[in-house]
Amino acid sequence: MKSILIIDDDPLIRKTLSTHLSTEGYEIHTAMTGEEGLAKYDECFPDLVLLDVRLPDIDGIETLRRIKAKNKTATVVIMTAYDDMKTTVEAIKVGAFEFLVKPLDYVDLGLTIDKAVQVRSLEDKLSYIVSEQEKEYTIDNIIGRSVPMRDVYKMIGSVAITRTNVLIQGESGTGKELVAKAIHYNSPFSKEPFIVINCSAISDTLLESELFGHVKGAFTDAVSETRGRFEIAGKGTLFLDEIGDVSTNLQSKLLRVIESRDFMKVGGEKVLKTEARIIAASNKNLIQLVEKGDFREDLYYRLKVVEIVLPPLRDRMEDIPELVVYLLEKINREIRKNVRKVPPQILKLLMNMPWKGNVRELENALTRAVILAKGDVVLEENLPLERGERVLLPKELVPMKEVEKNYIQYVLKSTKGNKTQTSQILQISRPTLDKKIREYDLEI
Repeated sequence: MKSILIIDDDPLIRKTLSTHLSTEGYEIHTAMTGEEGLAKYDECFPDLVLLDVRLPDIDGIETLRRIKAKNKTATVVIMTAYDDMKTTVEAIKVGAFEFLVKPLDYVDLGLTIDKAVQVRSLEDKLSYIVSEQEKEYTIDNIIGRSVPMRDVYKMIGSVAITRTNVLIQGESGTGKELVAKAIHYNSPFSKEPFIVINCSAISDTLLESELFGHVKGAFTDAVSETRGRFEIAGKGTLFLDEIGDVSTNLQSKLLRVIESRDFMKVGGEKVLKTEARIIAASNKNLIQLVEKGDFREDLYYRLKVVEIVLPPLRDRMEDIPELVVYLLEKINREIRKNVRKVPPQILKLLMNMPWKGNVRELENALTRAVILAKGDVVLEENLPLERGERVLLPKELVPMKEVEKNYIQYVLKSTKGNKTQTSQILQISRPTLDKKIREYDLEI
């Protein structure tokens, strides 16, 4: 039997809630002060705490803070008659599962408790998906044991010990910069600078100055002499991201630097030498750009001494479980949360998503789920999934009213008849929903 601890100084509320929740099958414990509630928590270690904000000794927020200090996974629902933003924000920051306003709506309370108990149950059953084992194939956060990724690791190992230029091609979000870093930091020149420049984010004029530097007075805003990225890189690595967006004019200047290993600053006359390795990357198919005349063929082959093609995530779905482990660890560390459990059905769902944005899209989805998580479990409702694709369309063409009727019924069933949630999902008013329910004679 699941247990609930009610901490509230109002005897009527304690009695009413105790009676109602007992009939729902919960074991009930009560306390009228914060200190008494903390003592009761140590005694019964409840599955859920219903906690009032205003208490006669310590307030509810401080009580919540102390409960969380005892058990960081404790599930606590805050109750208050004072619905102010400051208290709500503070309660959520401290770790409240939910924030309910008095007088309590028993439907909302029931939904909240059901959800809280479900999350707590998952927390008890699931083990942390944190791998303590050092990942054999990871170099600077590259994750995956699939055949395509093992081929990538072999290429990194082969090229890292050389000074040859490398071209990395792959869709956006596949980790091209991570591969470039892996090559650099596993090379004999790992202590030298690793310089990144995004060629698509800078105008042509500024990009030339960024690459080669400029002398004072070279152009209107050149108030002093600057060093370019080639000079700063020294014997290290210059990573030219999105090389396919460089203009043909600048391409010819890059080609000259690669061939002669020297350059001049914009407006300058002194010839400078470079020993930097060039790693270029593109999410565009450069050979197609060459065929269209948008990219110099000679530059393409100068860059493509060694080519590494990164597979899209959809071609290595077996890597998703390991990616989820790593990304959750990274996300939790960055935003200081502890959401590290993934139910099997959620993992299966993640492995069946198209992930058009590749690993970056997966990371964004998990970040959202971690931020919105109440406990330490990744829930489907917190993932930015295209839910509309999961609703089955009629096999035959039917009138719009029939589609509307079936969809409203589907949402009502999904929310267990909760009209407030249904109207929010459908983005219609409650009176309009009631009208539709009567019109279509829907089941609640």
